[in-house]
Amino acid sequence: MEQYPDIEVYVARVSHDTLNAWLASALSAPPLTPAGKGKWKTRGMYQGEEVPILLVDNVADGFASLWFDSSHTPWMTDQECAQHAAEALQTEIRCSLGGWHPGNDDPDRFWQVLPGGKEGAIEWPDSGR
Repeated sequence: MEQYPDIEVYVARVSHDTLNAWLASALSAPPLTPAGKGKWKTRGMYQGEEVPILLVDNVADGFASLWFDSSHTPWMTDQECAQHAAEALQTEIRCSLGGWHPGNDDPDRFWQVLPGGKEGAIEWPDSGR
């Protein structure tokens, strides 16, 4: 499997303290710092490579976007990151189904991962709203 060029997951409500502790553990990242309205950033390290990290609060339905702008992460895919984050943060995590390819993906299909290992495909945002 090829490493994704970057990783993005969507994190259900979790405190910055909890998120900072996970980022420190996973990527030796210092605490998130403000980067504009509703945005937070930091830089982690993985295998000697810098990993820029951006958190954007409330992007959809109470979820924040957590973006690792690097192919140098402990996770090969968004789904792998989501699985790790759901357990570490004890909250729901969502990610896109597969990599992004123009014209090839359904933009409303996501992978939902819950603490405890339950996971599966969902429509998001919910088309019933």
